[in-house]
Amino acid sequence: MSIDFKKIQFLKSAAELEHLPLDEGAEVAFAGRSNAGKSSAINAITGHHRLAKTSKTPGCTQLINLFSLNQNQRLVDLPGYGYAKVPKAIKLRWQDTLAQYLQSRTCLRGLILLTDIRHPLNPYDLSMLQWSSEVSLPVIMLLTKADKLSFGAAKQVVAEVKKETVRFPNLQEVVIFSSHAGTNLDAARAMIAKLMG
Repeated sequence: MSIDFKKIQFLKSAAELEHLPLDEGAEVAFAGRSNAGKSSAINAITGHHRLAKTSKTPGCTQLINLFSLNQNQRLVDLPGYGYAKVPKAIKLRWQDTLAQYLQSRTCLRGLILLTDIRHPLNPYDLSMLQWSSEVSLPVIMLLTKADKLSFGAAKQVVAEVKKETVRFPNLQEVVIFSSHAGTNLDAARAMIAKLMG
């Protein structure tokens, strides 16, 4: 099924899971460490350069932001995790919220896990893979900021990541990606459409 990503609209922000829309339709969520390029990826994939708020400050996305593709399909920008300059109690609450969302949201069709190609597979990324594997949630990993490496070096990182993640059968694809250079934008769109079903 093809999706017209240009028709996407901001739907709402939610601080807690109980503030999310009804658990129906289909959602694909974007997750990643603070400053992994989640918001930039959403903007590039949809062709709306100001849709998701971007920042050079880690932890800018502190809410669950939902975007409507149509009446039944949504993209979800989850709070960044990792080194955000926020109190430890808030970090722990975010982690708990992310785990609950991944494991209890029945309309969630897949996860786009974004990780900086120069620093892939941090402990938080592995936690996301573990949580999603426990409920057999399909995951696509985008290795972001691929324009910062040569093509050969990027391919080597892909091979290393695939080797390190072989224990997660729900990880369907590992793809080099660059919002800035437009690397694999069409591939990402096609994978999201496939996850939506």
